[in-house]
Amino acid sequence: MNMSVLALQEYEFERQFNENEAIQWMQENWKKSFLFSALYAAFIFGGRHLMKQREKFELRKPLVLWSLSLAVFSIFGAVRTGGYMVYILMAKGLKQSVCDQSFYNGPVSKFWAYAFVLSKAPELGDTIFIILRKQKLIFLHWYHHITVLLYSWYSYKDMVAGGGWFMTMNYLVHAVMYSYYALRAAGFRVSRKFAMFITLTQITQMVVGCVVNYLVFSWMQQGQCPSHVQNIVWSSLMYLSYFVLFCQFFFEAYIHKSKKDMSKSA
Repeated sequence: MNMSVLALQEYEFERQFNENEAIQWMQENWKKSFLFSALYAAFIFGGRHLMKQREKFELRKPLVLWSLSLAVFSIFGAVRTGGYMVYILMAKGLKQSVCDQSFYNGPVSKFWAYAFVLSKAPELGDTIFIILRKQKLIFLHWYHHITVLLYSWYSYKDMVAGGGWFMTMNYLVHAVMYSYYALRAAGFRVSRKFAMFITLTQITQMVVGCVVNYLVFSWMQQGQCPSHVQNIVWSSLMYLSYFVLFCQFFFEAYIHKSKKDMSKSA
């Protein structure tokens, strides 16, 4: 069985998925992402206030199940969209992989594109565990959750170019990240280098995202990439802000902390 057959072979649920209905629903309802974001922000501030006078919850078993379910979902998403994107790259080239809208309505990928944007709402649940377990909640965490939700719903409705790259990269990173979270929650000792690797892949994702935006903008001038300047601006600002924040996190969590540990042991 050759690669193209493997990459494009559909499961029955993928074949029966109606992407036109999904896109229409998102065009009519994408602004609900603002409501979800507002409720999420209210929960953060309200939840932290309520937990101040309470003992933290352990929630280890629910956290294992939560992280494991998101890991499995992300792994399947990464395999399906990754296989499709590799096929497009090998068969039709880089420009087609960036500019073609087939990711939103083609075999295999159409279901996983919609599943991706919808998943950004339940993924807000990550923060529930942080609040209830009274762990440190950094700005990067909730800022990232809110902006990804808003941008994903905003972009899917227009089937903008570059979406295949953005979604596949995120599936890949989340497949590794949630697997790591599941192992940690289950009590396994995981090397600190693995956490560093995850952050480095996130930083790389932001660099590639900016490059894809540049390509979309360049090819859009030639009338070959279906997008609009407003979307590219928002996407670029989002990726650049993530890049700065993830680099800052990497320095504080791994470089600065290592120096402090070394100075204590000296």
